[in-house]
Amino acid sequence: MDKIVVQTDDFDLTSEVELIKSTNSSIGAVVSFIGTVRDLTSESLISLTLEHYPGMTEKSLRSIADKARKKWEIESVTIIHRVGTLVVGDQIVLVITSSKHRQAAFDSCNYIMDFLKTDAPFWKKEVSDKEEKWVCKRESDEEQKKRW
Repeated sequence: MDKIVVQTDDFDLTSEVELIKSTNSSIGAVVSFIGTVRDLTSESLISLTLEHYPGMTEKSLRSIADKARKKWEIESVTIIHRVGTLVVGDQIVLVITSSKHRQAAFDSCNYIMDFLKTDAPFWKKEVSDKEEKWVCKRESDEEQKKRW
């Protein structure tokens, strides 16, 4: 059972993990990643706004999950990505993978997150106390993706 959602509402890790575990008794490993809004700017970050194209974004997330399924034996994938205006400390993204064995769960979760950072069609605008600017892809994210 996969769950791929783009939403404005926050998510609850415990509820999402329980949902996964309740649907499949052969799951031996569940790995999760939560990305949060952080302030890495030299100015004080006030907010981060994420925009997307509905339909296209979900299709892209599904494609990333499908590619992970081809590489590892995964029981389930959950991707919840928030859009809208968020503040420092807010949750942005949740990726959960489950499998019979831990390594497949670890690797697939890491893979999905690497490809979300580089290939998912989201646009981010940072608002600080000094300026508003659209965030470009980071070269370090592209380098991380190359290991797969």
